[in-house]
Amino acid sequence: QVQLVESGGGLVQAGDSLRLSCAASRRTFRNYAMAWFRRAPGKVREFVAGITWSGDSTLYADSVKGRFTISRDNGKNTVDLQMNSLKPGDTVVYYCAGRTAGGSSRWSDDYNYWGQGTQVTVSS
Repeated sequence: QVQLVESGGGLVQAGDSLRLSCAASRRTFRNYAMAWFRRAPGKVREFVAGITWSGDSTLYADSVKGRFTISRDNGKNTVDLQMNSLKPGDTVVYYCAGRTAGGSSRWSDDYNYWGQGTQVTVSS
């Protein structure tokens, strides 16, 4: 069992930046494709960004492409999401997810492990 713990959420103004981090409890994390999803109240979970186990390939939702960057450090068992040019529409809870088999995926059902989420609020 792998535990994922997100951190870095908070309240910022439109146009600001924020960096989310996800720490995994086990070294087997380095074998997993990882992703960030987000979910607004009453809505389905939305894919944000994904990264392969090696970090050599990334995937982004169109809504964040060019503003968000996903990265990982397998030595530290962490995956980060750098969020720039934040908009009020980015205000939701962000979740870190891990997939034990396969590459990056936009589909939440493909992921085996989930963090508890971290709230990001962007004021206008």
